[in-house]
Amino acid sequence: MAIDTVPVTGWGRTAPTAARLFRPRDYAEAVAAVRDCGVRGGIPRGLGRAYGDAAQNAGGHVLDMTGLDRVHVVDADDGTVLCDAGVSLHRLMEVLLPLGWFVPVVPGTRQVTVGGAIGADVHGSDHPVAGTFSRHVLSFELLTADGSVHTVARGTPLFDATTGGLGLTGVILTATLRLDPVETSLMTVGTRRARDLDELMSHLADAARRHRHATARIDLLARGAATGRGVVTHGDPAPLDALRAGTRAWREPLAFRPRRLPAPPALLPTGLLGRTAAGLADEVRHRRAARARTGELRPIAAFFHPLDGMPHWNRVYGRGGLVHYQCLVGHGEEDTLRRVVRRLADHRCPSFPAVLKRFGDAGPGWLSFPAPGWSLALDLPARLPGLAALLDALDEEVAAAGGRVCLAKDSRLRSDLLTAMYPRLADFRRLRADLDPRGVFVSDLSRRLAL
Repeated sequence: MAIDTVPVTGWGRTAPTAARLFRPRDYAEAVAAVRDCGVRGGIPRGLGRAYGDAAQNAGGHVLDMTGLDRVHVVDADDGTVLCDAGVSLHRLMEVLLPLGWFVPVVPGTRQVTVGGAIGADVHGSDHPVAGTFSRHVLSFELLTADGSVHTVARGTPLFDATTGGLGLTGVILTATLRLDPVETSLMTVGTRRARDLDELMSHLADAARRHRHATARIDLLARGAATGRGVVTHGDPAPLDALRAGTRAWREPLAFRPRRLPAPPALLPTGLLGRTAAGLADEVRHRRAARARTGELRPIAAFFHPLDGMPHWNRVYGRGGLVHYQCLVGHGEEDTLRRVVRRLADHRCPSFPAVLKRFGDAGPGWLSFPAPGWSLALDLPARLPGLAALLDALDEEVAAAGGRVCLAKDSRLRSDLLTAMYPRLADFRRLRADLDPRGVFVSDLSRRLAL
């Protein structure tokens, strides 16, 4: 089960640290791995899509849970599935779509495990309708620091601390999820172009009211009157009667065939996604987008996860890696969002992509990121000059407005801002202290932020 000490990093590849890696093959080995954690503790890890250091543990143990990847029971009548925490959302789609069921909340990649989706309490483009992933979790089994396994139900403090708790309350072994019915594996998609940020926000708010899914891509290199321009995309699950009779899609309406492109080279020059290249890409994308278009059919994989078609797409940011920044401000704080976008535009930040979303009601997770308001997410080259100072200033502005940054994607937040961003932080710390007094579960992120 044990592997020699290896370098471990997040998807952003900015701060690798060395840890002893364990890959349990069954529940007994998972219990043994937890009991064997040394003074530096351990942290569970899935498919490594956390951008920052949430699944790293310098000098300690990392538990790779992808070996526990069985789908145990699918209740096609009731619309539920019981599976191991190491099952990926990609695998669930392969199993569930042919049966007419779909995962109700999917993040920007399907290459995440169920355990990781719960630990990060991931959200999707349908948050105002569906909430976060935890809303659809009926229960899960949690391996805690003393080596015991608990069945954790909704509405309990341990459920609320674990959903969004970044693996710091224990190792999720299995989960029971509630599913959404679908008639096809396609989405009915529309787009609408906006000339500036105010128009973009207006179009996005309208799309979020009318459609299940809605996001907006912002051109962060546009300035002046065009600052914040972008394209809103909305989508809804396509019904069977939307398919043209006699076509392949009509004959196989629930087929799941995601496209796969060649991986980029292992080493790409730093700056390949610099200002010039990003600016050209943004200009082309904006001009190609129709002023308004509706009724296009797209496969589910192409709609939700276009980047999953290119393995290791994070390499395009060069040897320095990338920093993912996602912040949220509440309704009524639109001026703060305008200032944030203006600062990013003035700094000439080459982000591909930069995505704006609207969030609905917050879930019960104490450290869960979404809350009512506006979310802005972007990827930036880690070696962009002045980036650290810029993001520190944005953090302060967001915190002063009652907003927050997403911990599951963070790699550089200052700990002194955390309490203002997450009001239930003290409850989380108390529960951890009671549940895990020896500090068995720990990560580079938890040390950095004193979680």
